[in-house]
Amino acid sequence: MYFDQNRPLDLDATLRRALAPDSDSVIYQDRVIHVASWAVRFLFTGEQLNQPVGRLSGGERARVLIAQLMLQPADVLLLDEPTNDLDIPTLEILEESLLEFRGAMVLVTHDRYMLDRVSTTVLGLDGLGGAERFADYGQWEAWLEETSGSAKGGSAERKLSATVAAAPAASAGKKKLSYLEAREYATIENQIAQAEELVKTKQATLEDPAIASDAVGLVRANSELEDAQDSLDRLYARWHELEEKQG
Repeated sequence: MYFDQNRPLDLDATLRRALAPDSDSVIYQDRVIHVASWAVRFLFTGEQLNQPVGRLSGGERARVLIAQLMLQPADVLLLDEPTNDLDIPTLEILEESLLEFRGAMVLVTHDRYMLDRVSTTVLGLDGLGGAERFADYGQWEAWLEETSGSAKGGSAERKLSATVAAAPAASAGKKKLSYLEAREYATIENQIAQAEELVKTKQATLEDPAIASDAVGLVRANSELEDAQDSLDRLYARWHELEEKQG
């Protein structure tokens, strides 16, 4: 089975029938789930169930396709760049759905965040006909750097082309960051560095002899320093939280 984002939907059908074609419930992983509860899993409201699919946004239609995909019986799921043109809420829904998939999965993607989240084995292609297996994207990246000066050549154009993920749910305990959290984690150190610089700037302003006799200026500078420090403290706390969650 494969995920096709371009598969046509019946635009005249209600969302209720698109999610549950035969009744007001679906069978998911041997459990009966009411269509209203199934809709909530894909970020739809009860009020939307009787709306035609044609009134849904592009991201909402993609979530309908994901919901339909998860109900199909399959041992192997093939996905070729499934994150293309998806909004962030839909990306998170896709990620969580893939983590629940019980079979094997072959995922071809350039999205390192989803790759690290759902894969158990990464197949890295060197662009010259060679391939190696790795535990995660970071290991592949390190290997690529090590071989960049070898006879194979170090072209920056080489990309990670495919990952084979067998029973992704089994690895969920190892990789606990969500899609959004992974992206946040990738940028938070830079945010902390900027926040530290801001604290230094505000501290220097407060200690400037030029405002020593300016009561209003001193109060304002002290307030700005406290705000900058609070922001930095929150970033550090969030960074620690993400580090702990990642294990």
